[in-house]
Amino acid sequence: MLNTPLPLRVDGGQTAGMPTLLVVHHTPSPATQALLEAVLSGAADPELAQVEVVTRAALTAGAADLLGADGVVLGTPANIGSMSGALKHFFDTVYYPTLQEKSGLPYGLYVHGGDDTTGAVRAVSRITSGLSWREVTDPVTVTGAPDRAALDRCRELGATVAANLLA
Repeated sequence: MLNTPLPLRVDGGQTAGMPTLLVVHHTPSPATQALLEAVLSGAADPELAQVEVVTRAALTAGAADLLGADGVVLGTPANIGSMSGALKHFFDTVYYPTLQEKSGLPYGLYVHGGDDTTGAVRAVSRITSGLSWREVTDPVTVTGAPDRAALDRCRELGATVAANLLA
């Protein structure tokens, strides 16, 4: 699935002097793809042009990606009452290598589920709390097919986390 940003900014290493927003996602369905694209659209608002947006699939994102980021948006489906295994793999990969350096990292979260997202939000919250990350906006939770309101909330999520990097 999508492992590169929209054609708005260059994906890859940091641009000197620009804060970097890392979007780590597990996108196995059209619904999660729509939410991801909305987050990226919000983060790419022209007023946020000073923020570089880097996207990584959760199974390919690693400690180097996180260490190069100034903030992160996490995206996951709710699977069997928790976050996806792919996002859990990301956390397992980055937890200890980034624990000290990324304390206080601003982050946001979006979760898509068929009928419930509570367990996924709770699982991510426990891990980000252990990492001492700072949630800058409420998680966006969507059940069923994403409607315009859900996509708008995801756009706002991307914009809010990106804008926080400029504050």
